[in-house]
Amino acid sequence: MKPEDFHLFDPLRFFLGDVPWSFLLETLLRGIFFYALLLLAMRLMGKRMGAQLSRNEMAALVSLAAAIGVPIQAPDRGLLPPMCITLLIVRGQRYIAARTLRSKKFEEVSQDDIAIMVEDGCLNLDKMREVVLPQERLFAQLRSSSIDQLGQVKRLYMEANGDFTLLRQEPPHPGLTLIPDWDEDYIQQQQKAPNIFACLRCGHLERHQPAEPHHACPRCQQNRWTTAVTSG
Repeated sequence: MKPEDFHLFDPLRFFLGDVPWSFLLETLLRGIFFYALLLLAMRLMGKRMGAQLSRNEMAALVSLAAAIGVPIQAPDRGLLPPMCITLLIVRGQRYIAARTLRSKKFEEVSQDDIAIMVEDGCLNLDKMREVVLPQERLFAQLRSSSIDQLGQVKRLYMEANGDFTLLRQEPPHPGLTLIPDWDEDYIQQQQKAPNIFACLRCGHLERHQPAEPHHACPRCQQNRWTTAVTSG
């Protein structure tokens, strides 16, 4: 479009763009074609594409969307290039899936590995830093599973696809409360563990009396303690 052909608030240009009305019908046909192509591609890449996606699967899906998006709306773009890109993505994803079944090392490199976020009621701070998982985000995940203190957790795994798997501690031990400090009413309802204190940073427990410890936590070197709570 030449500068002299531009008119501010031109309804026809605003809604239709610089294409004829007849292109609307072709856009509809292109959309149907690419929708069917996307469904076929996801079907060929396996049932995982309809579930929680791994990094590779997410990258494949985003690449498909990028390859398909422009040709739907651009009359000067043909359908063959995005079809070739789709074929390449499908073949690559199927190769990665097959290779991960044969090689544990390749699976760890391409998909990442499982990490322990909570171990026997204590936070694994090194792993949390590695995966960039804030403490409050982890606490929110545990609260969504009806966990209100760390002593109820035997293991919390972060799977390779980012999901969490919780193994409960049976019977529960005392632990650091997971309730936000502003919810004082709920915190008061939690049963306190006499002479047992929890590190506010990692959840490490120490038995101490008559008051909280004044030394640094041996696990994380922080000197912030609170009374541990038990599960009623």
